[in-house]
Formats: sequence, C-alpha cells, structure tokens
Amino acid sequence: MARQPPPPWVHAAFLLCLLSLGGAIEIPMDPSIQNELTQPPTITKQSVKDHIVDPRDNILIECEAKGNPAPSFHWTRNSRFFNIAKDPRVSMRRRSGTLVIDFRSGGRPEEYEGEYQCFARNKFGTALSNRIRLQVSKSPLWPKENLDPVVVQEGAPLTLQCNPPPGLPSPVIFWMSSSMEPITQDKRVSQGHNGDLYFSNVMLQDMQTDYSCNARFHFTHTIQQKNPFTLKVLTNHPYNDSSLRNHPDMYSARGVAERTPSFMYPQGTASSQMVLRGMDLLLECIASGVPTPDIAWYKKGGDLPSDKAKFENFNKALRITNVSEEDSGEYFCLASNKMGSIRHTISVRVKAAPYWLDEPKNLILAPGEDGRLVCRANGNPKPTVQWMVNGEPLQSAPPNPNREVAGDTIIFRDTQISSRAVYQCNTSNEHGYLLANAFVSVLDVPPRMLSPRNQLIRVILYNRTRLDCPFFGSPIPTLRWFKNGQGSNLDGGNYHVYENGSLEIKMIRKEDQGIYTCVATNILGKAENQVRLEVKDPTRIYRMPEDQVAKRGTTVQLECRVKHDPSLKLTVSWLKDDEPLYIGNRMKKEDDSLTIFGVAERDQGSYTCVASTELDQDLAKAYLTVLADQATPTNRLAALPKGRPDRPRDLELTDLAERSVRLTWIPGDDNNSPITDYVVQFEEDQFQPGVWHDHSKYPGSVNSAVLRLSPYVNYQFRVIAVNEVGSSHPSLPSERYRTSGAPPESNPGDVKGEGTRKNNMEITWTPMNATSAFGPNLRYIVKWRRRETREAWNNVTVWGSRYVVGQTPVYVPYEIRVQAENDFGKGPEPESVIGYSGEDYPRAAPTEVKVRVMNSTAISLQWNRVYPDTVQGQLREYRAYYWRESSLLKNLWVSQKRQQASFPGDRLRGVVSRLFPYSNYKLEMVVVNGRGDGPRSETKEFTTPEGVPSAPRRFRVRQPNLETINLEWDHPEHPNGIMTGYTLKYVAFNGTKVGKQIVENFSPNQTKFTVQRTDPVSRYRFTLSARTQVGSGEAVTEESPAPPNEATPTAAYTNNQADIATQGWFIGLMCAIALLVLILLIVCFIKRSRGGKYPVREKKDVPLGPEDPKEEDGSFDYSDEDNKPLQGSQTSLDGTIKQQESDDSLVDYGEGGEGQFNEDGSFIGQYTVKKDKEETEGNESSEATSPVNAIYSLA
Repeated sequence: MARQPPPPWVHAAFLLCLLSLGGAIEIPMDPSIQNELTQPPTITKQSVKDHIVDPRDNILIECEAKGNPAPSFHWTRNSRFFNIAKDPRVSMRRRSGTLVIDFRSGGRPEEYEGEYQCFARNKFGTALSNRIRLQVSKSPLWPKENLDPVVVQEGAPLTLQCNPPPGLPSPVIFWMSSSMEPITQDKRVSQGHNGDLYFSNVMLQDMQTDYSCNARFHFTHTIQQKNPFTLKVLTNHPYNDSSLRNHPDMYSARGVAERTPSFMYPQGTASSQMVLRGMDLLLECIASGVPTPDIAWYKKGGDLPSDKAKFENFNKALRITNVSEEDSGEYFCLASNKMGSIRHTISVRVKAAPYWLDEPKNLILAPGEDGRLVCRANGNPKPTVQWMVNGEPLQSAPPNPNREVAGDTIIFRDTQISSRAVYQCNTSNEHGYLLANAFVSVLDVPPRMLSPRNQLIRVILYNRTRLDCPFFGSPIPTLRWFKNGQGSNLDGGNYHVYENGSLEIKMIRKEDQGIYTCVATNILGKAENQVRLEVKDPTRIYRMPEDQVAKRGTTVQLECRVKHDPSLKLTVSWLKDDEPLYIGNRMKKEDDSLTIFGVAERDQGSYTCVASTELDQDLAKAYLTVLADQATPTNRLAALPKGRPDRPRDLELTDLAERSVRLTWIPGDDNNSPITDYVVQFEEDQFQPGVWHDHSKYPGSVNSAVLRLSPYVNYQFRVIAVNEVGSSHPSLPSERYRTSGAPPESNPGDVKGEGTRKNNMEITWTPMNATSAFGPNLRYIVKWRRRETREAWNNVTVWGSRYVVGQTPVYVPYEIRVQAENDFGKGPEPESVIGYSGEDYPRAAPTEVKVRVMNSTAISLQWNRVYPDTVQGQLREYRAYYWRESSLLKNLWVSQKRQQASFPGDRLRGVVSRLFPYSNYKLEMVVVNGRGDGPRSETKEFTTPEGVPSAPRRFRVRQPNLETINLEWDHPEHPNGIMTGYTLKYVAFNGTKVGKQIVENFSPNQTKFTVQRTDPVSRYRFTLSARTQVGSGEAVTEESPAPPNEATPTAAYTNNQADIATQGWFIGLMCAIALLVLILLIVCFIKRSRGGKYPVREKKDVPLGPEDPKEEDGSFDYSDEDNKPLQGSQTSLDGTIKQQESDDSLVDYGEGGEGQFNEDGSFIGQYTVKKDKEETEGNESSEATSPVNAIYSLA
C-alpha cells in the first residue's frame, strides 16, 4: 500500500534523527506494473546452512532467485569459483541456480563435501545465498567386542555404557534385550541422555534378561545392535520371590543394606553448562541409593519457568524449551530418600548466535529521494557487522558520494538511477552468522490508476461504504477526491480518505449519489479515475409471518410482504427450521405468502421468510404448531370443550441456598385437558433485563422443584403450564433472589483470530451470558503471541467481544487465548486457539507454465507451485486468465473478452476447455488467496488446431412446384478452420419407407442447390454439413414441405427406384391386365365345367418376360406351392383360396369385390418372381399361347 510523502521539513528531521525510511515505495502486485519495472535479484529459495545428504541419493543444493531481467547464477566452493562445466556429474537446473550432482554413473559423494555459496546476478546487482555446508550422512558400524558378564552385588549401582559409533547426524539410542524385547524403565532403571543405562540399585530380577544398546541412524533407516551385556547378581537372598517386589520394605526383606543417595551423573557437587538462545536446555541428574532416590529441581533466586519447563525421564531430567537470556543462572537437583539427601548445582550460561533486531529490507526510492538500510542484530557475544555490495566488500566497491556508512546503517542521499545495487549484511560471532540481501532500486514513474475505469458501486441507504482508488507512482503521488467534478477535496465529516486512496463514506444518504473522481498527482504528471455511486432503498419485510396454531389437515397461510428498491431484483425464499424449504405439491409459494394445504405433524416448526436482493436481505420468522386430531370422546367430561390451561399462581421461594432454591406454585385450571408440562423461566436484571429465558422443564404432575442456580445472578422466576391445546399465559413473577459471586468457571467460546486488513488481526469471541459471568465487572483477558517464535505473551483486558491487534506481519499464525475474569477472580486457564493475521495479495506468480494442446477445443496446463511464503494468505486456487487474440482465418472478427478457469487447492495441472479451434490465444496464470489475485505469470501464447465447423446457418427448403426443390443456406457462424466444402445428403420417404440416400458435395462458396424431383408424391429429408480438412461438422436437417391432400401411404416404397405406381400409363396397363385376367378366369371356369383341358403348368410358375430396366430386383411372385386351384379341381367364384406365401395373388385380383388398389389405381404390395429355368424350357409351346404369359410379359 503506497504512502503519501512527508513534507520537506519532515525529510530534514528524518535525516538528522535517522528514525524512519523516507519516501519508501511499495510496488503494487499488478502484473502489468511488475513486468514493466526493473528489479535487482532477490534470493527466494536456498538450502539450509548445514545441509546433510543421504549418500544413496543424488545431491541437490537449492538456489532460486527472481529479478527483472531474470538473473543468471554461478557458485563458489570453499570460497573458490566452482566450474560446473568441467564436472560431468554436476548440472544446474534450467532457469534456476539449483545444483544437481548425479551419482548414477558412479562417484563418491564424500568428494563433494565442502562449503558452497550461490550468486544470482543481473545488470542491476548480485544477490548471495547463505554459505551452505554440505556433509554426507555417515552410519559407521559398531566395533566388534566380546563382553564378559557383569558381576554386581544386589543393591549396588550399575552403569552399562553404550558408546555408540559417531554418526552424522547423531543416532537415536534405545536399549533392548537380544530377543528384541524393550527394557522396562522406571525410577530405578533408566537411560541417560548420553545413551548409557543406569541402575540406581541392582535387584535380583535384573539378571532375568540381557541388555543390548541399539543405534538407529536417520538417513539410512538402519538399526545397529551392540553385543549384549549379561548380568550376574550376587545376593544374600538367592530366591527371587515375586511376592517381595511390592513389599513396603522390599530391600530389608531381601537383606539389602539401605544407603544414602550419591550421584552417578553428573559427578561431584557442581558443574556448568552452556546453551544457545532459542535452543532447548536439558539438565540431567541420575542418582543411586537404597531405596531409589527421588529427584527434585530448583532454581536459585527464582522459580522454574512454568510455561517452558517440563520434567522427563522420571524427573531425572529438566528440559527448558526456547531458552532466553533470563533462563541463565544456577539450577540444582536434589536427590533424596529416607536415608538422606544430596544436591548438585549446575551453572547455566546462555549464549546467542546472531538474531535479527532490524533486518534490512528492500529499498525502492524515486530519483532525488533519501533512504537508509539498517542491519541491526544482537547476540552473545555481540556480533560484528560487515557490509557488502553485489557480493564484494563495501570497502573495495567504487566510491559513491550519495552513500554513507554509519556502523549498522547505510544512508542514501539524493539517490539516482545509477545507485541501484544489491547490498549484503553479514553479522556474525563465534556461534554463527546471519546473511541478508536488500536491494536499492530507483524508479521514476508517473501516476497510474490500477483499478478499472468508471466503476459502478451500488450501496444500500444508511450503510457504510468505501470507494477504492488504487494508484501507483514514483515519487509517491498525492491523492484527492472530488464529487461531480467540482467542489473542494473530500475529507472530514462524513468522509474519510485512507492512505491507500480509498474514500470511506460513513453513512450513505440519498444526496451522496453521484460521480466521484480521484486524482493522483506527482512531479511527473497526474492520473484520474471515476466511480459512479448509486444509492438504493433497503429491502424490508413490512408484513411479517405470525405464529400460528393449526389442526392437522387444515390450510395455513404465512404472509410475507416486502418493500424493496424497484431497480433491484427481489428473491423471496423460505426456510424451515433454518434449512431450505422444499416446496412440495402440498405447498404453494407466491410473491407475498406461503400456503400449506393439508397440514401434517411434520410441518410443525419455525418458518423464515428471506427477502433478498443482490445488495441486502431481510428476515422474518414465525412458528407453526400443529395439533393432533381430537380423540373421540368416551365420556361426558371428554366431550366438553378443551382450552389452554390457566396460568399458575402463588409462586414461592424456599430452601434458599448458595447455588439452589426451591420453587413452589399452585396449578391453574387445566380447562378439560390435562397439564403435561411446566416450563420454568427466569429473568435477570444486569445483562438482559426484561428478557425471559427457559430454565428447566418438569412433568405436569409436580408443582415444586429445586432449581440449580449460577453465581451472582439476581433471579426472578415465572412458570408456564402446557397441555395438548397449547401454553398458558405466564404466571406472575416470583420475588427476586440474588446468588453470591464466584470466579468464572468457564471461558468465552468461538474464539477466532482473523485479519480484516493485511497488517492486523481481529480477535473475536462469543461473550458470556449472565448465568456464566459469576460476578460483577465481567471482562476478558486477551493474550496472543506469534506461533513460530514462541515469544512472550502479549495481553490486554477487554470489556467487549473483540480486540484488534495492529502492526502484524502478513498472514502469520498466532496463538490466542481469551480468559474470563470478574471481581472475584479469573476463570480457568484457556486452551490456545490458532488464528491468522490479515492476508495480502500474493507476491509471486506460478512459474514454468507449460501449455499442451490436447485437441482443437482444449489445452492442458502445468505449472510450478509458488512458495508458501509468497502466497501471503490461504491459497484458494490457481487461476488461468485467457483470451482469444485472433482467428487464423483472415478478416474474421473475434471477441477478446477475458475468460478464466479456476483450479482450486494446491494443484500443479489443469485443463482449459471450450476453446475456439483455429485461433490464437494468450494465457496468464495467477495465484488467488482470500485477498485476491497475485501477479500474473509470463504471458503464454498458443494456437488451437483446425476443427470441424459449426452447422450452416439459415438452411431453407422451398418447393416452388412438384418438379423441383430449391435449397439455400448461409456459411457457418464458426468455420473453425479453412472450409473445404459442403456435404448434402438426402433421401425420399413415404411414410415409414425410405429410399436410397443420395450424397452431393459442393464447393465452399456454393450456398444454393436445386433438386429435380422424380416423384411428386414422396417427401424429401435433407441433411447439410460443412467440411474442413479435419472432417464434417455439425449437421442441420430439414424436410421438404408436405404436398397438399397427401394421403396416408399404405403401399411399400421400392428401394433404389422411382415409384411408377403413380404414372398414368402404368395405371391403364394394370386396368387392362385386370380385365384380361377376369376374362381368362371366366373362360377357364366354363371350359372346366365342360371337361375341356388346357395346357396349364402344374405349379403355375410362368417365367416373366424381359426385365424392366427400371426394376433392379423386381418381378412378381406368383408361386403357390400348396394351393393349385386350376389343376384337377374347380375354384370357387368368391376367390377363397388359401394363401401362405403371397397375400395378393392374381386369383384375388380376379374377383372384383376384394381388390386392393390405391386411390390412383396402383397395386399395393411388393412382387418378386421365382425363375425356374427347366420348367420354362419345358413348357415353351404351351406358355406361348397362354393368356397369363401374355399378362406377365406386359408386366
């Protein structure tokens, strides 16, 4: 957030006092600015100072940096240039300084041990990493040794030494038997911090097992075992009676002499120990004696730090975590048993490696401005400070008249562009060092507005609002606000202007509506932006739903009438028991009411009307009580009308005690419905006077109850009677009774810590009510501290329910405690709650963004995650912004509207779909936290390949006459590639019968086509699609208009040929054939009756004449194998001949009564001919004169 520059006199005072950084500029996270501004290198990631590696893996030494232009990297090893190119095993990652040493082809990792340092450089300076000490983990073998049995007298002390081989890092020590059973440890037998096993006194049962020391090495995950010790215990009581183990005088019972304690570790009466600040201090005292001594710890001149001290190893060890200087002093342990006690004093000295008091920060100035870098650290002994610039000692750097070094501070005066560099501060003492990089960058940038122009802000009347105007410039611009382009600067009264340029209007009125202009000005120019503010009326429910009692099966209506701003869209919804209400078929929701038909018992509950617009909402709640059906009266009393009970009366308080009281009342009339419950309510006059709360509930058979009370509450009680009809009116209140006070027994709940700004944390909690206050002046002790640093607690006393912690770092975890306190004392020690300070915009963009085109409409993305410390908040998602830059087709306009794709969580890949084919796209990635977007990544460009086109537009089918059909269409809206043409497919259809499909291909410029009809009756179905080189796209289908007076088709349409049944010549021919067949049948009948013989073939299979070239498969099927009406029998005149293979034989057509013709006279059916070559040849003479043969030849 940018700050206004102070006036010149403040600069002078600042230079004299060196109190603050003058004119410091903060670079906004806007990627357009981030990408434009140059920046010296900054180290963003590096390996730890003591870098221990596994010898089985490749070595990785991390070093990453950012800058503009991107920095280059080189390394030193043991303070000499490390030539990576000369060693084939060593490589550096691309766009990074991370070293990779590969041992897959051989080599010893120990050869690469040493001290490494990384240098990141661009033309504006050089940044340095820490000196990284590389060591290879070692897991040496245990030296082989033969251990003689250890002989010891029962009751004597014993130490079994482990002496593990020195490993890197040190191994973890534990003791087990040779059969891998763990050694049971207690106050008498335990392992010391050095790994040895100590027996304060040896008992006979100790030789039931052997003892083996084990060492577990961290990197190799191996466990090495030492040869086991075997114990031989000499005793005066050779029998190991288990009944004596818990004997109160076990040692005397076994004949073991009792003796006073003596120290096994450490030796003597005094010792000293040194520990570094921030580390853990471990003090250990192990004593022998009979009986086993107890150990107690003390600090001379004070108490042990209760919040950091804890006892370990059966009180033999004292651990103090996160040691600070005040933990130094003399500690002593006291070992005692019934025979006496001894003490050992340990003098603790706390030293400190350097730690930051004021770490140097990057300094960004405008030309001519002044500033300073401060490097202040503390330690014990006091650390020395050494300044470097671009990795070289400051003393050997070229002189700079604008720079002055004053110990731990560098002062810059009248800085110029040439002053840009990276400064290193190295502060060190004998216990360690700190190295920090801080660059000095000089910028001159005219004012720029960072928000979209001419924003519209809508706000509800009487609310508070903020108009944002983020800006940037160097020198830092001054900002002023104006309303409606005139008047004086807006500040004061109802207006407040923040440092970041936001204008707050504390309470919106109608006259505040208008156009607000913010103007940012510096010596290089000015910039302005406008915000239009519209004031809207609030949404209010002016007729609320009311509580209702309804019988089951009736209808209930809940009203909810709303008044709202007419320019906003109103939405009215309903909740039942605070959950969304499902509107079933028994319910009807209208704009101003909810109706429930046939009310059922499950409908009982609270109903909330929610009236909301996009800016605000209002709620109103009512309770619906559903009564069960009345039972059929079984006696005269039951038939009487039922009602709510009368109120209870004559309340009396007796048996007054500190935390209880007995309440007695007289029931009222039940009005013919038995009382089922009594509800006792209370009211107190301190926190919520006049508000009644439910206290307890009792059966309807009682009229007296003992009430449990809370401390320091001035109670007043009343009673409500309940029956199946409803509740009575409350009774008159009882007399008041005040309980005595006490410290709180609980603490407030729902403690939270959340940032409302980037530099604060708001701690909130649910305040305690009257029954949990327990005393007057209830207040809250709020404590907080940084979670990582484990620093001392900050605390403040608050009477409300919130406290804001200011000047916090961005998004760091805090431990929070809220403890209740009243005048009688404090509540219990609260549990810690983890809260976070405010989020700021992310500082880094995803790197290594890779785009892979999957197909013409989708791409896959892959990126490297940002470092957690750059997120500056909770990582919500990675987001891709992309837009269509242009089409690969010339003169095709495209929308460049930005679109986005979200990838929630900490992901490394995602897919963007629904892209346009054959287009140029640009894409940027950002990180999103709770505050908003971070800087944009490097813009990636990609091209989608050619795809299939969309459907042709406006496909029209017109039929000007019965002979032609005209088709017209427009080019596809989205060609998605280079058009190669159109494909038209069409078929004729008549009812369910479909003809052969015909395919036509057209050039890409053709948009018209005429179809010549071969059949004026059938309709046509057309399918049209456009083509690119990839293939055909989406098709559009249309049908030709239905002809007028179209009859329902009943005849089958012959595939692959035109329908000749509608041709005039064919109709006449068929009529002539029918007449000849009729005459032939009559003649045959007459001849048969006279006994005449005719040369008719036995199976009536007469060959057809030459095939019609228009018929591909067709001739008539006139075969009838089973029925032979013309051979040796007389056919009846009604034509009732059994048909099995043909439903329309010519015999049927021979009788006029059952003939099957279409309206146009054509036959119905599909005919096929079975040719019998042999029969045809054998009956040529007879068939030649046959009338039937003549008919077939005509067909």
